[in-house]
Amino acid sequence: MTSSPAAAAPTPKAKRPLIELRDIEKYYGDYYALRKITTDIREGEFFSLLGPSGCGKTTLLRCIAGFEELSGGNLLIDGKDMEGVSANHRPTNMVFQSYAIFPHLTVEENVGFGLRREKATKEDKARRVAEALEMVGLKGYGKRAAHALSGGQRQRVALARALILKPKVLLLDEPLSALDKKMREQMQSELRKLQRQVGITFILVTHDQEEALIMSDRIAVMFDGVIAQLDSPERLYRRPVSRKVAEFIGIMNFLPATVTGTEGGQIQLEVAGLGAIAIDAEQCPGAVKTGEASVGFRPETMTVLFEGDPEPTRGKIAGGEVEEVVYFGDMSYYDVKLDGVEKPVQISMRNVVGRPVLGRGARIRIAWEAGALVLFC
Repeated sequence: MTSSPAAAAPTPKAKRPLIELRDIEKYYGDYYALRKITTDIREGEFFSLLGPSGCGKTTLLRCIAGFEELSGGNLLIDGKDMEGVSANHRPTNMVFQSYAIFPHLTVEENVGFGLRREKATKEDKARRVAEALEMVGLKGYGKRAAHALSGGQRQRVALARALILKPKVLLLDEPLSALDKKMREQMQSELRKLQRQVGITFILVTHDQEEALIMSDRIAVMFDGVIAQLDSPERLYRRPVSRKVAEFIGIMNFLPATVTGTEGGQIQLEVAGLGAIAIDAEQCPGAVKTGEASVGFRPETMTVLFEGDPEPTRGKIAGGEVEEVVYFGDMSYYDVKLDGVEKPVQISMRNVVGRPVLGRGARIRIAWEAGALVLFC
């Protein structure tokens, strides 16, 4: 289960577009893989392409790398049109999902492999290899055989091999997918720190929503070859522009609603289980239409009121019954059937000292605020 993300990463200081995508199209026969994608990727930002399998994110990454030829549109890197520029002449380098480590070479031979054509002294190449290994936390591993490395160490070797060539853009094709959960979480943090350290643009392809939220400055959510929403992690999580994006990013509860009118910049609603509500117009990402709709809210935006808890000074209270409990140690997730609603909603509560974990069948009161809702007409 996905919990609320941490605060969004700070926006990079550099605002200059490094990569410009203009009406990018890609066909494979009759299959339309990329559909007129237009956006900029900034210098020095950690940018993620996020979406389900088959959405076009890896195809777009490979187009930027030069491994796929565009069917239409223009791609510029650092102001230069990449039409006709082969992958090995672009200011990019890629870390593949498989890492592509040469098992018969040592760590330092793997890292320095891309330097073999450069006109530099043996001493200079050795210095650059040592610097790259220290950068990724593998100082002293140079003589080790590549086949003797753990998954996390192989991933670091692949990063060092890509960064040693000093690309303007580092492309990451699901580089953490082969790692176990603990190592993956560790490498997420290390990759983010490394990107800030080297200061170059990172573009990550991932299907893992939590990974994208943790690591990115901005995220492009893709479906069916188009970008459905491009935003900061916090904005993407709090204010998805469509129900499809809301369903894909983390956990979102939905309740049937009826729009009864608008007045003074607010939208009047009747929401199943919550009653009559007025929300700000900005809480509806599309055009407001009178009639049937739905509202969404995240599990952590509703609070279970335990015995002895003070009444909320603002907001409202709803009633319900616990249908299921999932205990995660630091958190408990409750499936709650709100009064008058057939389908249960999920509410998450942190397990603090002195707070009981509720059982199935418990009657509860829930505090909530209208500002947490998103309206989808």
